[in-house]
Amino acid sequence: MSKALIFQGGWDGHEPKLTSARFAAMLEKNSIAAEVYDNQECLADLDKLLEYDLIVACWTMGTIDGQYSRNVAQAVGRGVGLAGCHGGMCDAFRQDTEWQFMTGGQWVSHPGGDGIEYTVNICHGSSPITEGLEDFPVKSEHYYLHIDPSIEVLATTRFPLISYYHASNKPVDMPVAWTKYWGLGRVFYTSLGHHDDVFDNSPNAAILMERGMLWAAGGKAHAEKHGLTVDKYLNNAKMY
Repeated sequence: MSKALIFQGGWDGHEPKLTSARFAAMLEKNSIAAEVYDNQECLADLDKLLEYDLIVACWTMGTIDGQYSRNVAQAVGRGVGLAGCHGGMCDAFRQDTEWQFMTGGQWVSHPGGDGIEYTVNICHGSSPITEGLEDFPVKSEHYYLHIDPSIEVLATTRFPLISYYHASNKPVDMPVAWTKYWGLGRVFYTSLGHHDDVFDNSPNAAILMERGMLWAAGGKAHAEKHGLTVDKYLNNAKMY
């Protein structure tokens, strides 16, 4: 049976215990056993991390031990998937640039705070994550992120909606959900999920999260099936 590790903590305002429980239930429904930890010590053993198919990050505005961060980066590089939402993954560790490099983006602002009504625009393409989904409304924080240009964007939202300093620039379509690769590993992120009930109030947000986690969890099996190894990506580079 496939296995996932969910580590949750940090700022309680993002309801990490509720979102972790929701994500665990989504995974269990799809025959992936989920283990939820209230600490980061679960990231201390690289060999143990390599036993999982997926790591789900639900930790906002914290710090992380450098070795733990490297362990996650190496596990994902070797095929373990990584997924998360909102600040639980892309505002997790503001001082850790390697984490930001791996995840594909970093939160910088949410003009207007909570309760902003906006539209999530689905980018129709080849990804199974968005198949059959249509644009949908959300009432929550409107995340502005600094992003990796290599991500594959699955959904966007238009800025600006709220008058602030950034409004003097041209309108932009900010990514809401994306995928990227890190070595053999698959990475999925959605900026939706400020509070757990966002996934109830906007059901397509829950579908994105569930499909994204399953897609990320499939990378390890894909690499093993096709005999892929991480050595081709390192190419003697000194990363740490």
